[in-house]
Amino acid sequence: MSIVAIIPARMASSRFPGKPLKQILGLSMIEHVRRRVSLCEIIDKIIVATCDKEIFDEVTSYGGQVVMTSNCHESCIDRVTEAAQGISADLIINVQGDMPLVDPESLKELVTPLMQDISVQYTDMINPITDILEINNPNVVKVVVSVSNNAIYYSREAIPSNKKAANHEVKYFKQLGINAFRKKSLERFSSLARTPVEITESVDMLRLLENDIKIRLVKTEVSTVGVDTPEDLVRVKELMIKDLIFSRYKE
Repeated sequence: MSIVAIIPARMASSRFPGKPLKQILGLSMIEHVRRRVSLCEIIDKIIVATCDKEIFDEVTSYGGQVVMTSNCHESCIDRVTEAAQGISADLIINVQGDMPLVDPESLKELVTPLMQDISVQYTDMINPITDILEINNPNVVKVVVSVSNNAIYYSREAIPSNKKAANHEVKYFKQLGINAFRKKSLERFSSLARTPVEITESVDMLRLLENDIKIRLVKTEVSTVGVDTPEDLVRVKELMIKDLIFSRYKE
């Protein structure tokens, strides 16, 4: 079974413009993501998908593969779909370009349900929230999990509510921005029109839920930090200094 990882990235982030090229201990953020994904041995090919020549030049300067895409995509999934056209693959992994601490081993967990159960078409990685500040942070997408580990709802608000339960009884999970699809399922995803709640929440996976399509959630205990703000970048730099995976690919 062939597996391709696609890393969407663009310079025009509304919350942190230019973040893919921000430096973290001598490497750009996008290069950290690409190198870490390359450490996962089950992945056959890695492609960066971008609409920006600056990112194209950065990735190719290190010998990475890049596909130039339209600059009109409002969803990273749609950018991934365009980049996947013409690529021979059974499974596509989407790793957003603002995840410089992504754990390569967790990508194996992400595709396991797709490899073991033909009925599973989409997987999405989540992580327990242990930092109380993340619960009310709109940059952190929260997800409610069903008893069968499927997604019920995603929101940038604090869900589920803890008003009728003691805080310790409520479990919060965050979406990590790492998901996987069968190639035909990815094409189906992108063929669907953007949906009202997807637009309201600015969470593209809601497009599937609003069309009554199941998403299998994959829980990982390996915590990671996405970079949405300059403050996140500072935090990532501090964590990267002690990160054992970094020592495996730094120059």
